[in-house]
Amino acid sequence: MATVSTSRPSAVERPSIPDRAFQDRGARASLGNHVPRRYVRLAVGSAGGSLAVAALTCAAFRLQLNLSTTSVLLLLLVVIVSLSAGFREATITSLAAVACLDYFFIPPLFGFNVNDPQNWVSLATFEVTALIVSRLSVRVQHQALSEARQRRFVEKLYELSRRILFLDRRRTVQSGIVALIHEVLDVDTVALFDAAEARTETTHACTREIEDLARATYLQDRVTETIHPDRWARVLRLGTASVGALVLEGEDLDAPTVNAVASLAAIALERVRSFDRESHSDAARQAEQLRGAVLDSLAHAFKTPLTAIRVASSGLQETACLTEGEAALLSLIDSESERLNQLTTRLLQMARIDASELCLHNEDVFVAALIGEVTAGCRLQLRGRSVCVAADKRLRVRGDRGMLATALLQLIDNAAKYSSPASPIHVAAAQTDGEAVVSVHNDGPAIAFADRERVFERFYRASGVRHGAPGTGLGLSIVRKIAEAHGGRAWVKSEEGTGTTFFLALPTSVAAQHESERARFVAARCDALTTPASPETAFPRG
Repeated sequence: MATVSTSRPSAVERPSIPDRAFQDRGARASLGNHVPRRYVRLAVGSAGGSLAVAALTCAAFRLQLNLSTTSVLLLLLVVIVSLSAGFREATITSLAAVACLDYFFIPPLFGFNVNDPQNWVSLATFEVTALIVSRLSVRVQHQALSEARQRRFVEKLYELSRRILFLDRRRTVQSGIVALIHEVLDVDTVALFDAAEARTETTHACTREIEDLARATYLQDRVTETIHPDRWARVLRLGTASVGALVLEGEDLDAPTVNAVASLAAIALERVRSFDRESHSDAARQAEQLRGAVLDSLAHAFKTPLTAIRVASSGLQETACLTEGEAALLSLIDSESERLNQLTTRLLQMARIDASELCLHNEDVFVAALIGEVTAGCRLQLRGRSVCVAADKRLRVRGDRGMLATALLQLIDNAAKYSSPASPIHVAAAQTDGEAVVSVHNDGPAIAFADRERVFERFYRASGVRHGAPGTGLGLSIVRKIAEAHGGRAWVKSEEGTGTTFFLALPTSVAAQHESERARFVAARCDALTTPASPETAFPRG
C-alpha cells in the first residue's frame, strides 16, 4: 500500500523565473539524453545484424552453398532482426546482406560489379522481399503487443474499479483512491486534487511541482502539457462540471489509460459525495421525525393544564372584588395562556401534517366567500386595520375548507404582524393557468433574498424580524404544508419599497374550469353577434 501525504494549499504557487529557467534547462538536457539513446540502440542493432550477416555469409561460402539457399538463410536472418530489434535495424541488415551476396556469390566474385541484369533483378527482389517481410513482421509484432497491452489495461481497470467500489468510507476516500491507483497501475507518482475540499492527496514520492501541476490543471480547466514524457495531467469531470484533477507519472502509460483512470476517479469522488448526502438527509429526516414526535407529545401534554388555567382565569375575571393591579395581572395570565394555546394548536397541526395523518374533507369552496369569512373572524389579529379584498366571486377550488381557512388566516396574521399599524392589507384572488392564486400583500420591510425560501421552514424567522414582532416560526410552514397537501404551492415576493406579497396557488375544481370555459365561449359569441358586420362582409363581392 502506498504512503499518502496530504496538503491543503490556498492557491497555486507559480515558479519564479530562475526556477522556470532551471526547469527548461533540465527538460532540454532530458530530451538530449533521450535522443542519443535511440541512435545508440539503432547502431547496436544494425551492427549486430550486420555481423550476423557476415558470419552467415562466410559459413555459406565455406560450405559452398548456392545463391538461392544463401538468400533464403539471409532473408530469415533479416526477419529475426526485425522481430528482435526493429524495422530500421532490419533495413540496414538487409542492405548488408545484399552487399554480401553480391561480393561472395554473384560473378565476378570478390567484387561489387554486377554485369548480368538477371543478377540485378535477383538482388532487387531479395531487398524488396526483405523489406516487405520485415515490415509485416514488425506490424504483426506491434499488433500483438498492442493487444496484450490492451488486455492488461482492461484487467487493471477492472481491478481498480472493483476495489474502488469496496473502499472504506470511514477513512479518507481520496487517499484510498490514490493508494489504489499507485498499487494497481504500478505508477511512480499519483496526485489527486479534490476541488470540493481544496485538498491534494499524493503518494509519498510526490514532489511540490506535481502538486502544483494538479492544482493548475483544475484551475485552468484544461489538460496541461508537460515537458516530462512520462507525466500525464487530466481534469476530473462529471458531465461538464470539473470536480478535481489527476496527475500520473510512470512508464507504460498512454492517453486511453489515463483518461479511463481519470473517469473512474471522478465517479468515485461523486459516489462518495452522494453517499454522504444520502446519509445526511437520512439523519436529518430521522431527527425531524423525532422532533415532531416530541413536539406532538408536548403539545398534547400542554393542552390539559392550559385549559385549566384559562378556565380559572375566566372564573376569576367574573368576580367583582379584584383590585386594578390584580385585574391587570389576571388579564396578562389570560392573554399569555391564549398565546400558548394557539402555539400548541399549531404544533399539533404541524405534527399531523408531518405524520401524514392529515385527512382532507374535500368540497367545492368559493375563494371570495372564504376570504370574507376569514377576514371577518380575525378582527383581533388585524387590530383595527383595513383589509382590501379583490377576488373573483366565481372562483372556486376543491379542498378542505377548514385547512384552507387556516392557511389564509396564517397569511393575514403574518401580514398584520410585520407591517406598520396604519397600512392596509391587500388580499386578491384570481385564476391563472388553471390555478386559483391568492395573494396577501403588506407594506412591511422587505425579506432578504436568502430568506425568501427559508421563511417556509419550521421555526425559522428572518434575520431582520427576530427581535421585532412576536412569533414562533410555524405559521408559514403550516401554509406550505397545507398547500402541498392540496397539490398546490406557496411562495413569496418581496422588494424594498414595494412591500411583501405571499402567494398561495391551488388547483381549481373541474366544475369551475368548465364554467370558466363556457363563460369565455358565451362572451366570444356575444361579441361576435353584437359586432356590426362591415359592408364587404355583409355584401360580398360577386
